[in-house]
Amino acid sequence: MNIRGQSITAIPLVDLRAAHAEVAAEIQAGLDDVIARAAFIKGDVTAAFEQDYAAFSGVTHCVGVANGTDAIELALRAAELPGGSEVIMPANTFVATAEAVVRAGLRPAFADVDPDYLLLDPASVASTLAENTSAVLPVHLFGQLAPMAPITKVAATHGAVVVEDAAQAHGASQDGKSAGKFGLLAGVSFYPSKNLGAYGDAGAVLTDSAEHAHRVRLLADHGSERHYEHVAIGFNSRLDAVQAVVLRAKLARLAAGNAARRQAAERYRELLADLPEVILPTTAPGNEHVWHLYVIRVPRRDHVLRFLHEEGIQAGVHYPVPVHLQPAFRKFGFAPGDFPTAEAAAGQLLSLPLYPQITVAQQRRVAGALRRAAVS
Repeated sequence: MNIRGQSITAIPLVDLRAAHAEVAAEIQAGLDDVIARAAFIKGDVTAAFEQDYAAFSGVTHCVGVANGTDAIELALRAAELPGGSEVIMPANTFVATAEAVVRAGLRPAFADVDPDYLLLDPASVASTLAENTSAVLPVHLFGQLAPMAPITKVAATHGAVVVEDAAQAHGASQDGKSAGKFGLLAGVSFYPSKNLGAYGDAGAVLTDSAEHAHRVRLLADHGSERHYEHVAIGFNSRLDAVQAVVLRAKLARLAAGNAARRQAAERYRELLADLPEVILPTTAPGNEHVWHLYVIRVPRRDHVLRFLHEEGIQAGVHYPVPVHLQPAFRKFGFAPGDFPTAEAAAGQLLSLPLYPQITVAQQRRVAGALRRAAVS
């Protein structure tokens, strides 16, 4: 691209082309085999990935589904929560978390996040609990886990189920336990830009319960265990073999990719440590962060974002409007000021480019542009 009369290569927020180059030959061989056998739905490739990802995550069961939103919905449906009951989740999350709750016939109840890590605040959860609260849905945001010990303790005192949104936490852990291991069930997304990304939409539900894994699989396949016999009202949400081929190839490289992300995050910390205008992200005690996103907080965020874009740096924003203030959720009665920490952060959050293949030179260029933006 041409910037101020100079030809400069843009720095993407996520470089999916570089990621594909590392696995292209292996994926092509796998796709050729799937196509030759015409084995597109279910089958041995999908089953093999489910086994591999369950082992990677330290859980007994992984059920592949069509996308991450379906994964959360199916997890909630499999938990068999009372219809219309409330599910508590953070206001600072992607809309899919709340969408899945509504689609499952439940009511979203939001809570605030803590000011340091922007993760679900257990104290806010405790104050949000109501007579009809049936579940707590912590979100492992940006690559690290919400504080699960206090959250599960608060939920248990009320008899509420814990279902994890682990869409951004592939390989993340807390006190030695992997994301997906703390709740009754967990939903995972394999959207292309995730640490473990498919070549299209894909997702999975994780659980240690054989009963709940069976129910997820049943609901995700039209409520059917045998051809043309439907014992429940389900829908169509299956992980196809094409995506399983991609995910198996990438899973073998995920640990190394996460390590590269941690190294890049540490480099950003070193490059930006003396920039007082910027609040850098940190890792909560006990967490092993996988840095799905590197999200800073900066004043005049929109000005800084425009400046970076003009410099060929494709920074992004996650998420500019908290879910409780989205037009689609107005009917649930929330208002500005209900969750002040999440609302204040929403106007400052800025995601910098970060991916396993990012170079030192690219990060230095990002840091230099950010310095110029902060004082311009």
